[in-house]
Amino acid sequence: MALTGRFALVVGLGLVPLVVLGRTGVWAWGVLAVWVVLCAILAGIDVGLAARPRMLAVSRELPARVRLGEQVSATLLLTNLGQRMLRATVRDAWQPSAGAATTRQRVRVPRGERRAVTLALTPTRRGERVVEQITVRSFGPLGLAARQAVLAAPGRLRVLPPFLSRKHVPSRLARLRELDGRTAVMIRGQGTEFDSLREYVRGDDVRSIDWRATARRATVIAPPASAPAPGQARQVGGRTADDGTGAPARPMPELMVRTWRPERDRRIVIVVDSSRTSAARIGDEPRLDTAIEASLLLSVIADRAGDRVELLAYDRRVRARVHGASGAELLAREVEALASVHPELIEMGWPAVPGLIRQLSAQRSLVVLLTSLDSIGAARGMLAVLGQLTAKHTVLVASVTDPTVATAATALGDRAEVYRAAAAERALLDTARLTEAVRGLGAHVVTGTPEELPPAVTDAYLALKAQGRL
Repeated sequence: MALTGRFALVVGLGLVPLVVLGRTGVWAWGVLAVWVVLCAILAGIDVGLAARPRMLAVSRELPARVRLGEQVSATLLLTNLGQRMLRATVRDAWQPSAGAATTRQRVRVPRGERRAVTLALTPTRRGERVVEQITVRSFGPLGLAARQAVLAAPGRLRVLPPFLSRKHVPSRLARLRELDGRTAVMIRGQGTEFDSLREYVRGDDVRSIDWRATARRATVIAPPASAPAPGQARQVGGRTADDGTGAPARPMPELMVRTWRPERDRRIVIVVDSSRTSAARIGDEPRLDTAIEASLLLSVIADRAGDRVELLAYDRRVRARVHGASGAELLAREVEALASVHPELIEMGWPAVPGLIRQLSAQRSLVVLLTSLDSIGAARGMLAVLGQLTAKHTVLVASVTDPTVATAATALGDRAEVYRAAAAERALLDTARLTEAVRGLGAHVVTGTPEELPPAVTDAYLALKAQGRL
């Protein structure tokens, strides 16, 4: 049994006459004791008249998935199987990261009827948000006391990555169309794989002329029926065929040029570092969330470019793996696999990474390592295996940077800011040294803030693709 605030108020009313009349002594305390006993009897009667909460049938209506930051409605369906009106407060026991607007709601359910209780959820973390039970507090008609019971009401909501970087997809697809030569731009799209032959037009690169094909397509311009006077130019097919001497026309070949398209059917292997360094928060999100955004954007663009994408989230154990998917299935599987990946407070097991990449792709690939480059100690393992990777693959190392570090390095106000600036400058120097070390081992490096890194990684991929270096 649970007593309410109304019960305390009624008990307090018994003190009012004693205070007003100024009565004290044994008689006054006896009257007060009788009043408390009477209130207790009323509370017992009230509890007896309250509906039994265990006669309540509970079911849930809940979407299976929601993106991080989006709002979703969770509905509880309460059916009163008892013989009395249910006046209750229902507490839905969602964990705090589910982002419930409120956890307690009042409800009245007549006997034999059903009512819906809707709760707005705005999750603040990825992964599985789970609820197992609800608490029902059923009040009597006087509202002095209530019965309380905990009822099983399991529910599960999967929170997916938000993929905020999808806003960059149209601009990167436009860049990809330029590489394919399918967009009318001042510079024609180039690539590294032969596509077809066509006639030369003004503006084409003369280095693309195929002289063998031109010789095969050579045509002889026939002289006109009536020869013009010596020195008079003859126009045949829009070209001047006369050399000013009246000699017969020379062969006028149609120049043929090669057209190229970017490489297709290449392998892209994305390795997401989920070790302790990915738990560091930059801005409002951990490094791992930025790495997930970058991997999703790169996967969408690479798949549209005709390349095969493999994804691996790893620390000392494989946390997520996506292999052999393409099209819409690729993004769906990556989002599902990465939704439940969280930073693990352990060191990254870099020695196993080359073997895992070899399992995903036996041929030359673009290997994208989404990790951190801000600690020399944490990066030693990566530097030790980077030579093995660059010997067989094109390697791109991407790391998110904290914009507040660069800001702190320039703030020299008081003593505390000077010390903070010195620490920030040391961090920037460590990052610069690591960047040079990675480049010295033959890998490419991309760094940026959480907003800048996802498009920067995709731009680096497009640049390598345009240069034929995948």
